[in-house]
Amino acid sequence: MSYVLIIGAKSDIARNLAEIYGKNNYNLYLAGRKIHELEKFSDDLKKRNNIEVKLREFDITKFNLHKEFYASLEEKPFGVILVAGFYPEQKKAELDWEMSLKSINVNYSGPISILNIASNEMEKNQRGFLIGVSSVSGDRGRQKNYIYGSSKAGLSAYLSGLRNKLFKKGIHVLTVKPGFVETKMTKDLNLPKRLTAKPKDVAYDIFTAQQKKKDILYTRWIWRYIMIIVKSIPEFIFKRTNI
Repeated sequence: MSYVLIIGAKSDIARNLAEIYGKNNYNLYLAGRKIHELEKFSDDLKKRNNIEVKLREFDITKFNLHKEFYASLEEKPFGVILVAGFYPEQKKAELDWEMSLKSINVNYSGPISILNIASNEMEKNQRGFLIGVSSVSGDRGRQKNYIYGSSKAGLSAYLSGLRNKLFKKGIHVLTVKPGFVETKMTKDLNLPKRLTAKPKDVAYDIFTAQQKKKDILYTRWIWRYIMIIVKSIPEFIFKRTNI
């Protein structure tokens, strides 16, 4: 059975992805900070699905350790799913460069570092898939979250270029753009129910899109059309809005 590497494995979406890929007979590498916290979850996945699940400590901001981390994987993964992310409070980040830098490193620089390594390895074998979880916030800069949004915009552009490069090599690259998601991080926010997805639904959408080799996934689906409207607003009007 092939391995799938999930980076940022402690998030709600990542756990649901692990459940789905495990049920579909993939072995798993679960990577993240303080990854020992997933030991019980890992053991349960192994027993229920009769698969191998290996926990790997990984800090996406420690770029100098990324090559060593990837080299340490006994069997190189057939698929890499990058779920790691950091959403800073906009006004605080405007005043605190360290918070802005964390957003850049977790959402953009770190993903590029590890995906460069993984994609170069896959290119040698001309097989596999790469999935990056970006955000609808990267589709257009808005005053309420442009520090976060700009880092996700960079990730989306990177994934687009990577897809363009690797398509002829037989490697699938999927860009995921979630809207509102009901997670621990958003539990105190008053999110609109019709526009908010549950982590298990996002994970199912990602798995389905990967299996169908789609290029870009908006989840929930309605966000594709919302963002078409948002992107179509002329700048001279858009700058006067509070979207």
